[in-house]
Amino acid sequence: MAQAEDIVRIGLLGAGNVGAQVARTLVEERELISARVGTPVKLIGVAVRDPEAPRDWKIPGELLTTDAEALVDEADLIVELIGGYEPAGALIERALRRGAAVVTGNKALLATRGAELDAIAAETGAVLRYEASVGGAIPILRPIEESLSGDRITKVMGIVNGTTNYILDQMDTTGAAFGDALAEAQKLGYAEADPTADVEGHDAAAKAAILGTLAFHAPFTLDEVYCEGISQVTADDIEAAAASGYVIKLLAIAEKHDDGAVLRVHPTLLPRTHPLASVRGAFNAVFVVAENAGELMFYGQGAGGKPTSSAIMGDVVATARRLRASVAETPTVPAGAHLPALPIERATTQYYIDMQVADREGVIAEIAQVLADHHVSIESMRQPGSVSVEGEVESGESLGAQVQIVTHLALEKDLDATVKQLKSLDVVKSVTSVLRVEVEK
Repeated sequence: MAQAEDIVRIGLLGAGNVGAQVARTLVEERELISARVGTPVKLIGVAVRDPEAPRDWKIPGELLTTDAEALVDEADLIVELIGGYEPAGALIERALRRGAAVVTGNKALLATRGAELDAIAAETGAVLRYEASVGGAIPILRPIEESLSGDRITKVMGIVNGTTNYILDQMDTTGAAFGDALAEAQKLGYAEADPTADVEGHDAAAKAAILGTLAFHAPFTLDEVYCEGISQVTADDIEAAAASGYVIKLLAIAEKHDDGAVLRVHPTLLPRTHPLASVRGAFNAVFVVAENAGELMFYGQGAGGKPTSSAIMGDVVATARRLRASVAETPTVPAGAHLPALPIERATTQYYIDMQVADREGVIAEIAQVLADHHVSIESMRQPGSVSVEGEVESGESLGAQVQIVTHLALEKDLDATVKQLKSLDVVKSVTSVLRVEVEK
């Protein structure tokens, strides 16, 4: 909307931790931001519910307003940091329909209405950017959308939730139980009082939908992402993974197939040699596989006011430059793009299976036969306190009360059928844990 000689007028919706940091930057660093844009920028208002509420940075009173719609109608560029579905969705749509640019970090909204909002932006020529919606300060969406636009991405795999990564890292490095690690994360401010969205994988699933949409140039929504959280991961699982050379991470994975894509979020065993395995604490990282560029990893702070505001401001500067140049925005998802979301059964993974079994002759042979019947083979077998057995297992070997198996690569549907039949065997007292394993294919 802004011409080359215009001031780019910025309206900010929301003034929480991130919003206050963005407001501070736009006010205190106005000259620097203007120089980087190439034309003056000005924060003209901050829409809030309560102008008197305490904030991390004291926003000048003349900027505060409770009339978000009026601010949306006046600004050239709207920065939406309210979060949630409404009124954020209505305000973003209002801005886009009048041709105003929008920068947002609202992953939940984008994972459900992203394609619709992209279509509105394409229709009106508006700019819609959302780098901060995935990975906090990590610049991942622009590299996927722009730097790798001439390549073919086949897989994106990331640690995109700092809360769950902190919890699993504590369990791995200190031996803490899940509940204790969660309590520590809440004490440090990494986890909310109600941590459900994080520990059950919902936050990561929204980000998986966004990553899949950008990586494969096709619209995916939150309900097309298979989602499984970390609340069932035990200290025994962590210990068993470590003994076999693995670490457990909650991964968001988008993987392309010839006829579609599988998007999934779940706890995953990673070899400790994998780059993502070394991501500690509340940090995030995204691992990208492309046909020509090969393997790339982006790593950095995944949450918090300052890191997220950094990503927001990157989008603000890039968007303001585009407004100054009066260049039309290219839609994130090309019109007509279609790549169906495939069910989790189409994924190809390995499995880690932990079982309590009867201690008698022939048990291993019976278990091995079940796997063979479903086209699944054993890569390794471990009995806690004994030496791991690699490769094929012969019948007649004695078996302890606990057995941990890592399978070779197989279709998820075959692995699922295998576990169901194992649970029905008389010799299997219980299947105590089932986790997926990610390795290079």
